[in-house]
Amino acid sequence: LVISVPGGSETHHLINKDIFSAMQPHSYFVNIARGDVVKEIDLIEALQLNQIAGAGLDVYEHEPKVPKDLISMENVVLLPHLGTASLEVRTGMGLMAVENIKYFLEGNEPPNLV
Repeated sequence: LVISVPGGSETHHLINKDIFSAMQPHSYFVNIARGDVVKEIDLIEALQLNQIAGAGLDVYEHEPKVPKDLISMENVVLLPHLGTASLEVRTGMGLMAVENIKYFLEGNEPPNLV
């Protein structure tokens, strides 16, 4: 199961104990969405109980903290939030920052406020 949805109140803890218990023991879970889409404690429990075979994570519920339980598991692959590490995405991010600065300097509200 690969999850790729936006974050927010509608998807908070979308993936939880109910989802993991419905998965097959040979299945893998991959999160390339947002960290809080997954109820991490439920993922850890599913892995410890062998309800699923493993997981691949690029995001975490409480970034930058990664639970020690996940770090210590042989069947979990952890990445340091590298999902945006491509030339196209990084170029787009840089151009977005330039556009925000341009809007601000012109006295307008930047289109991507942080």
